[in-house]
Amino acid sequence: MLVYNSESQTVEETPVRVPGENEVAWVPLIGAKPEEIERVLGDLFQCHPLIIEDCIKVNQRPKLDKYDKHMLIAFFHVNKDLSTAEFEHVIGPNYIITVAARKIQSLQETEEEFKRLPNLMEYSGRLLYTLLNRCVDDYTLVSDKVDDRLDKHERAVFDNPYVKIAGDLFRLKRQLHNLRRIFSEEKLILSQLSHESFPYSRKEADVYFIDLHDHLSRELDSIDTFRESITALLDLQINMKSDRMNEIMKTLTVVSVIFMPLTFIVGLYGMNFKNMPELDWKFGYLGVWIVMLIVSGVLWWYYKKKKKWL
Repeated sequence: MLVYNSESQTVEETPVRVPGENEVAWVPLIGAKPEEIERVLGDLFQCHPLIIEDCIKVNQRPKLDKYDKHMLIAFFHVNKDLSTAEFEHVIGPNYIITVAARKIQSLQETEEEFKRLPNLMEYSGRLLYTLLNRCVDDYTLVSDKVDDRLDKHERAVFDNPYVKIAGDLFRLKRQLHNLRRIFSEEKLILSQLSHESFPYSRKEADVYFIDLHDHLSRELDSIDTFRESITALLDLQINMKSDRMNEIMKTLTVVSVIFMPLTFIVGLYGMNFKNMPELDWKFGYLGVWIVMLIVSGVLWWYYKKKKKWL
Protein backbone atom coordinates (compact mmCIF):
# COMPACT_ATOMS: atom_id res chain seq x y z
CA MET A 1 0.00 0.00 0.00
CA LEU A 2 1.00 3.67 -0.37
CA VAL A 3 1.21 5.82 2.75
CA TYR A 4 1.31 9.62 2.77
CA ASN A 5 2.93 11.23 5.81
CA SER A 6 1.47 14.69 6.46
CA GLU A 7 4.52 15.77 8.49
CA SER A 8 7.19 14.91 5.92
CA GLN A 9 4.74 15.25 2.97
CA THR A 10 6.19 12.17 1.35
CA VAL A 11 4.74 8.91 0.03
CA GLU A 12 6.22 5.52 0.77
CA GLU A 13 5.22 1.96 -0.08
CA THR A 14 4.67 -0.33 2.92
CA PRO A 15 3.00 -3.65 3.75
CA VAL A 16 -0.73 -3.46 4.39
CA ARG A 17 -1.48 -1.99 7.83
CA VAL A 18 -3.75 0.51 9.52
CA PRO A 19 -2.36 4.02 8.88
CA GLY A 20 -1.25 6.17 11.79
CA GLU A 21 -2.72 9.45 12.99
CA ASN A 22 -0.65 11.62 10.63
CA GLU A 23 -0.92 9.26 7.68
CA VAL A 24 -3.25 8.76 4.74
CA ALA A 25 -3.14 5.39 2.96
CA TRP A 26 -4.25 3.89 -0.30
CA VAL A 27 -4.55 0.10 -0.24
CA PRO A 28 -4.93 -1.43 -3.73
CA LEU A 29 -6.19 -5.01 -3.53
CA ILE A 30 -5.82 -5.89 -7.21
CA GLY A 31 -6.56 -9.51 -8.06
CA ALA A 32 -6.57 -10.44 -4.36
CA LYS A 33 -8.14 -13.70 -3.23
CA PRO A 34 -11.36 -13.61 -1.18
CA GLU A 35 -9.46 -14.69 1.93
CA GLU A 36 -7.06 -11.76 1.56
CA ILE A 37 -9.92 -9.31 0.99
CA GLU A 38 -11.75 -10.61 4.04
CA ARG A 39 -8.61 -10.40 6.17
CA VAL A 40 -7.78 -6.82 5.18
CA LEU A 41 -11.32 -5.43 5.25
CA GLY A 42 -12.61 -7.43 8.20
CA ASP A 43 -9.65 -8.05 10.50
CA LEU A 44 -7.51 -4.96 9.87
CA PHE A 45 -9.99 -2.21 9.05
CA GLN A 46 -13.13 -3.58 10.78
CA CYS A 47 -15.43 -2.99 7.81
CA HIS A 48 -19.12 -3.85 7.81
CA PRO A 49 -19.91 -7.44 6.66
CA LEU A 50 -21.98 -6.11 3.74
CA ILE A 51 -18.96 -4.17 2.47
CA ILE A 52 -16.86 -7.33 2.61
CA GLU A 53 -19.56 -9.28 0.77
CA ASP A 54 -19.86 -6.67 -2.00
CA CYS A 55 -16.09 -6.53 -2.50
CA ILE A 56 -15.76 -10.31 -2.72
CA LYS A 57 -18.67 -10.84 -5.12
CA VAL A 58 -17.62 -7.87 -7.32
CA ASN A 59 -20.83 -7.95 -9.32
CA GLN A 60 -22.41 -4.62 -8.48
CA ARG A 61 -23.93 -1.73 -10.31
CA PRO A 62 -22.42 1.71 -9.70
CA LYS A 63 -23.54 2.71 -6.22
CA LEU A 64 -22.69 4.63 -3.06
CA ASP A 65 -23.37 2.95 0.31
CA LYS A 66 -22.83 4.70 3.61
CA TYR A 67 -22.09 2.89 6.85
CA ASP A 68 -21.17 4.04 10.34
CA LYS A 69 -17.42 4.17 9.80
CA HIS A 70 -17.01 3.58 6.10
CA MET A 71 -18.36 4.36 2.64
CA LEU A 72 -18.44 2.01 -0.33
CA ILE A 73 -18.33 3.27 -3.93
CA ALA A 74 -18.66 0.87 -6.85
CA PHE A 75 -17.26 2.39 -10.06
CA PHE A 76 -16.32 1.17 -13.54
CA HIS A 77 -13.33 1.51 -15.83
CA VAL A 78 -14.03 1.36 -19.59
CA ASN A 79 -11.49 -0.40 -21.79
CA LYS A 80 -10.66 0.55 -25.38
CA ASP A 81 -12.90 -2.24 -26.72
CA LEU A 82 -15.80 -0.75 -24.65
CA SER A 83 -15.75 -3.64 -22.18
CA THR A 84 -15.96 -2.61 -18.52
CA ALA A 85 -14.01 -3.49 -15.38
CA GLU A 86 -15.60 -3.03 -11.98
CA PHE A 87 -13.76 -1.89 -8.87
CA GLU A 88 -14.80 -0.88 -5.37
CA HIS A 89 -13.47 1.91 -3.16
CA VAL A 90 -13.87 1.44 0.59
CA ILE A 91 -13.40 4.87 2.14
CA GLY A 92 -12.38 5.48 5.74
CA PRO A 93 -11.27 8.53 7.76
CA ASN A 94 -7.68 8.42 6.49
CA TYR A 95 -7.54 5.62 3.96
CA ILE A 96 -9.11 4.20 0.81
CA ILE A 97 -9.09 0.50 -0.03
CA THR A 98 -9.54 -0.30 -3.72
CA VAL A 99 -10.66 -3.79 -4.68
CA ALA A 100 -10.49 -4.98 -8.31
CA ALA A 101 -10.57 -8.45 -9.85
CA ARG A 102 -7.69 -7.68 -12.23
CA LYS A 103 -5.25 -4.95 -13.16
CA ILE A 104 -6.86 -1.76 -14.40
CA GLN A 105 -4.92 0.78 -16.41
CA SER A 106 -6.39 3.85 -14.70
CA LEU A 107 -5.44 2.50 -11.25
CA GLN A 108 -1.89 1.77 -12.36
CA GLU A 109 -1.52 5.27 -13.78
CA THR A 110 -2.97 6.78 -10.60
CA GLU A 111 -0.46 4.86 -8.47
CA GLU A 112 2.40 6.39 -10.45
CA GLU A 113 0.78 9.80 -10.04
CA PHE A 114 0.61 9.38 -6.25
CA LYS A 115 4.31 8.57 -6.13
CA ARG A 116 5.15 11.58 -8.28
CA LEU A 117 2.78 14.06 -6.57
CA PRO A 118 2.42 13.13 -2.86
CA ASN A 119 0.04 16.01 -2.08
CA LEU A 120 -2.71 14.19 -4.04
CA MET A 121 -2.99 11.90 -1.00
CA GLU A 122 -3.35 14.74 1.49
CA TYR A 123 -6.75 13.53 2.74
CA SER A 124 -9.33 10.88 1.83
CA GLY A 125 -11.49 13.24 -0.24
CA ARG A 126 -8.63 14.33 -2.47
CA LEU A 127 -7.40 10.76 -2.74
CA LEU A 128 -10.85 9.64 -3.88
CA TYR A 129 -11.15 12.51 -6.36
CA THR A 130 -7.81 11.59 -7.96
CA LEU A 131 -8.85 7.95 -8.34
CA LEU A 132 -12.22 8.82 -9.86
CA ASN A 133 -10.85 11.64 -12.00
CA ARG A 134 -8.34 9.36 -13.72
CA CYS A 135 -11.13 6.89 -14.48
CA VAL A 136 -13.51 9.56 -15.82
CA ASP A 137 -10.74 11.09 -17.95
CA ASP A 138 -10.35 7.75 -19.68
CA TYR A 139 -14.01 7.95 -20.70
CA THR A 140 -13.06 10.80 -23.06
CA LEU A 141 -10.56 8.57 -24.84
CA VAL A 142 -13.27 5.95 -25.29
CA SER A 143 -15.67 8.57 -26.71
CA ASP A 144 -13.04 9.70 -29.19
CA LYS A 145 -12.52 6.10 -30.27
CA VAL A 146 -16.26 5.59 -30.82
CA ASP A 147 -16.42 8.85 -32.78
CA ASP A 148 -13.58 7.69 -35.06
CA ARG A 149 -15.27 4.33 -35.47
CA LEU A 150 -18.55 5.90 -36.59
CA ASP A 151 -16.72 8.29 -38.91
CA LYS A 152 -15.01 5.30 -40.54
CA HIS A 153 -18.36 3.59 -41.07
CA GLU A 154 -19.84 6.75 -42.59
CA ARG A 155 -17.05 6.99 -45.16
CA ALA A 156 -17.45 3.29 -45.93
CA VAL A 157 -21.19 3.72 -46.56
CA PHE A 158 -20.62 6.66 -48.92
CA ASP A 159 -18.01 4.64 -50.83
CA ASN A 160 -20.16 1.52 -51.00
CA PRO A 161 -23.77 1.47 -49.74
CA TYR A 162 -23.69 -2.34 -49.69
CA VAL A 163 -20.81 -2.58 -47.19
CA LYS A 164 -21.68 -4.89 -44.28
CA ILE A 165 -21.68 -2.70 -41.17
CA ALA A 166 -25.08 -3.45 -39.63
CA GLY A 167 -23.76 -6.17 -37.31
CA ASP A 168 -20.97 -4.01 -35.96
CA LEU A 169 -23.31 -1.04 -35.50
CA PHE A 170 -25.85 -3.10 -33.56
CA ARG A 171 -23.11 -4.46 -31.28
CA LEU A 172 -21.84 -0.92 -30.76
CA LYS A 173 -25.34 0.26 -29.96
CA ARG A 174 -25.71 -2.41 -27.24
CA GLN A 175 -22.33 -1.45 -25.78
CA LEU A 176 -23.30 2.21 -25.73
CA HIS A 177 -26.58 1.32 -24.02
CA ASN A 178 -24.64 -0.46 -21.29
CA LEU A 179 -22.23 2.47 -20.92
CA ARG A 180 -25.09 4.93 -20.70
CA ARG A 181 -26.62 2.97 -17.83
CA ILE A 182 -23.27 2.89 -16.01
CA PHE A 183 -22.54 6.59 -16.57
CA SER A 184 -26.03 7.60 -15.44
CA GLU A 185 -25.62 5.78 -12.14
CA GLU A 186 -22.08 7.09 -11.65
CA LYS A 187 -23.42 10.58 -12.24
CA LEU A 188 -25.83 10.07 -9.33
CA ILE A 189 -22.89 8.99 -7.15
CA LEU A 190 -20.94 12.13 -7.97
CA SER A 191 -24.05 14.21 -7.37
CA GLN A 192 -24.29 12.72 -3.87
CA LEU A 193 -20.61 13.36 -3.20
CA SER A 194 -20.83 16.99 -4.34
CA HIS A 195 -24.16 18.02 -2.84
CA GLU A 196 -24.30 15.97 0.35
CA SER A 197 -22.07 15.89 3.36
CA PHE A 198 -18.98 13.81 2.59
CA PRO A 199 -17.42 13.15 6.02
CA TYR A 200 -13.91 12.37 4.79
CA SER A 201 -13.40 15.42 2.61
CA ARG A 202 -13.07 19.19 2.93
CA LYS A 203 -15.41 21.91 1.82
CA GLU A 204 -13.04 23.19 -0.85
CA ALA A 205 -12.98 19.72 -2.44
CA ASP A 206 -16.68 19.86 -3.38
CA VAL A 207 -15.93 21.84 -6.52
CA TYR A 208 -13.74 18.99 -7.82
CA PHE A 209 -16.54 16.44 -7.51
CA ILE A 210 -18.88 18.92 -9.23
CA ASP A 211 -16.38 19.08 -12.09
CA LEU A 212 -16.42 15.28 -12.35
CA HIS A 213 -20.21 15.41 -12.37
CA ASP A 214 -20.16 17.88 -15.29
CA HIS A 215 -17.60 15.75 -17.10
CA LEU A 216 -19.85 12.70 -16.87
CA SER A 217 -22.80 14.78 -18.07
CA ARG A 218 -20.85 15.62 -21.23
CA GLU A 219 -20.01 11.95 -21.73
CA LEU A 220 -23.68 11.04 -21.43
CA ASP A 221 -24.53 13.67 -24.04
CA SER A 222 -21.87 12.19 -26.32
CA ILE A 223 -23.31 8.69 -25.92
CA ASP A 224 -26.80 9.96 -26.79
CA THR A 225 -25.33 11.64 -29.87
CA PHE A 226 -23.56 8.41 -30.87
CA ARG A 227 -26.75 6.39 -30.53
CA GLU A 228 -28.61 8.86 -32.73
CA SER A 229 -25.75 8.76 -35.24
CA ILE A 230 -25.94 4.97 -35.42
CA THR A 231 -29.66 5.09 -36.17
CA ALA A 232 -29.12 7.82 -38.76
CA LEU A 233 -26.25 5.87 -40.35
CA LEU A 234 -28.38 2.74 -40.73
CA ASP A 235 -31.17 4.82 -42.27
CA LEU A 236 -28.66 6.47 -44.58
CA GLN A 237 -27.38 3.11 -45.78
CA ILE A 238 -30.91 1.89 -46.47
CA ASN A 239 -31.76 5.08 -48.38
CA MET A 240 -28.54 4.92 -50.40
CA LYS A 241 -29.26 1.29 -51.25
CA SER A 242 -32.73 2.30 -52.42
CA ASP A 243 -31.35 5.17 -54.49
CA ARG A 244 -28.76 2.89 -56.07
CA MET A 245 -31.45 0.32 -56.83
CA ASN A 246 -33.65 3.01 -58.37
CA GLU A 247 -30.77 4.09 -60.63
CA ILE A 248 -30.24 0.51 -61.72
CA MET A 249 -33.95 0.06 -62.43
CA LYS A 250 -34.01 3.30 -64.44
CA THR A 251 -31.09 2.15 -66.55
CA LEU A 252 -32.67 -1.25 -67.17
CA THR A 253 -35.97 0.41 -68.04
CA VAL A 254 -34.33 2.71 -70.60
CA VAL A 255 -32.49 -0.22 -72.19
CA SER A 256 -35.74 -2.19 -72.34
CA VAL A 257 -37.62 0.72 -73.94
CA ILE A 258 -34.89 1.18 -76.56
CA PHE A 259 -35.04 -2.50 -77.51
CA MET A 260 -38.84 -2.65 -77.67
CA PRO A 261 -39.16 -1.04 -81.17
CA LEU A 262 -36.14 -3.02 -82.36
CA THR A 263 -37.81 -6.21 -81.25
CA PHE A 264 -40.97 -5.17 -83.07
CA ILE A 265 -39.09 -4.52 -86.34
CA VAL A 266 -37.14 -7.79 -86.15
CA GLY A 267 -40.31 -9.68 -85.26
CA LEU A 268 -42.21 -8.10 -88.12
CA TYR A 269 -39.67 -9.16 -90.74
CA GLY A 270 -39.21 -12.52 -89.14
CA MET A 271 -42.74 -13.63 -90.07
CA ASN A 272 -42.83 -16.51 -92.58
CA PHE A 273 -45.36 -15.14 -95.08
CA LYS A 274 -44.76 -15.63 -98.79
CA ASN A 275 -46.24 -12.37 -100.05
CA MET A 276 -44.33 -9.70 -98.10
CA PRO A 277 -43.46 -6.69 -100.31
CA GLU A 278 -40.08 -5.95 -98.73
CA LEU A 279 -38.71 -9.51 -99.02
CA ASP A 280 -37.56 -8.97 -102.58
CA TRP A 281 -35.70 -5.73 -101.88
CA LYS A 282 -32.05 -5.94 -102.82
CA PHE A 283 -30.94 -3.77 -99.89
CA GLY A 284 -33.71 -4.77 -97.47
CA TYR A 285 -31.37 -6.25 -94.88
CA LEU A 286 -29.21 -3.13 -94.84
CA GLY A 287 -32.31 -0.93 -94.74
CA VAL A 288 -33.66 -2.68 -91.67
CA TRP A 289 -30.32 -2.15 -89.91
CA ILE A 290 -30.35 1.52 -90.78
CA VAL A 291 -33.89 1.93 -89.50
CA MET A 292 -33.05 0.15 -86.23
CA LEU A 293 -29.93 2.29 -85.72
CA ILE A 294 -31.89 5.47 -86.37
CA VAL A 295 -34.64 4.43 -83.96
CA SER A 296 -32.08 3.51 -81.29
CA GLY A 297 -30.19 6.78 -81.78
CA VAL A 298 -33.35 8.90 -81.58
CA LEU A 299 -34.52 7.15 -78.39
CA TRP A 300 -31.09 7.43 -76.79
CA TRP A 301 -30.91 11.16 -77.63
CA TYR A 302 -34.40 11.70 -76.26
CA TYR A 303 -33.67 9.99 -72.92
CA LYS A 304 -30.35 11.77 -72.72
CA LYS A 305 -32.15 15.08 -73.10
CA LYS A 306 -34.56 14.05 -70.33
CA LYS A 307 -31.86 14.02 -67.66
CA LYS A 308 -34.20 12.64 -65.06
CA TRP A 309 -34.22 9.33 -66.96
CA LEU A 310 -30.48 8.94 -67.56
